[in-house]
Amino acid sequence: MALLLHSTPERGAVWGRIFADAGEGFIADEAGVTDPALVTHLACWTPPADLARYPNLRTVICVGAGTDHFPPLPPGVALSRTLAPGIEAMVRDWVVMAVLALHRDLPAYLEDAARGAWQPRPARLARSRRVGIMGMGRIGRLAAESLGALGFSVAGYSRSGAPVEGVAVFGADRLDDFLAGADILVCLLPLTDRTRRMMNDAFLARLPAGAGLVQAGRGAQLDMDALRRALDSGRLSAAMLDVTDPEPLPADHWAWTDPRVLITPHVAAHTDAAEGARHALAVIRADRDGQPVPGLVDRSRGY
Repeated sequence: MALLLHSTPERGAVWGRIFADAGEGFIADEAGVTDPALVTHLACWTPPADLARYPNLRTVICVGAGTDHFPPLPPGVALSRTLAPGIEAMVRDWVVMAVLALHRDLPAYLEDAARGAWQPRPARLARSRRVGIMGMGRIGRLAAESLGALGFSVAGYSRSGAPVEGVAVFGADRLDDFLAGADILVCLLPLTDRTRRMMNDAFLARLPAGAGLVQAGRGAQLDMDALRRALDSGRLSAAMLDVTDPEPLPADHWAWTDPRVLITPHVAAHTDAAEGARHALAVIRADRDGQPVPGLVDRSRGY
């Protein structure tokens, strides 16, 4: 039994040390595979083209939190997404930064600064702003806790509407009510057939006039043309995006130069190499012991 890592040499060096200390089989890259039958687990962001080469492959471990980019896997091969506290904390930090930036009118101040204009604007108390978080998984709950501690009124949305302690959660049957109460909307949803192009003209029109949008889900969830129309109409006042469609955006895309839009290049989080290795070890050991695999993805649901 061995894990094959299909990644960078830098990540391979960290994983190699951790796997050696744990006494588990480890192969740093495909060039090091002498017997494909030994490979039972594969860790990667993008899998190798020929997975059929590994007849005993049991689980593919995505080294990130999102798996929507993965192709279909061979029958019987499970998919796990990395669960790492560092990922959750980093995305939480980015979301808090983005919400505060929109709350305190940073896009407008950056535009003023570019023109050399000293133009103070009225400041609003955090407790007067309602933040709606779409996606109440581990990251969504952490973001809700942090924003609530800053004084914001926070509500959550999930398809199931499952309760979360300290947060009013709206289910799919109450999406309109959720959107109507979101002065700043945060998207942390996974990309599925249900969420692809979810944020279109009709969706954005249900937000309060002048709302802000924070997008840290997946680029294909947001119709970029609809975003522009919502900004032009005043339905949205500003947006901060860490993911876009397409990704990366072409250099001449309108969003780069629109002062109402702040963009970061999909950097809200990255997986710490040591945390990723420890997750992979947990997957291998759970699989060996017949226990539930951490981060197991239901491909029919997309997460």
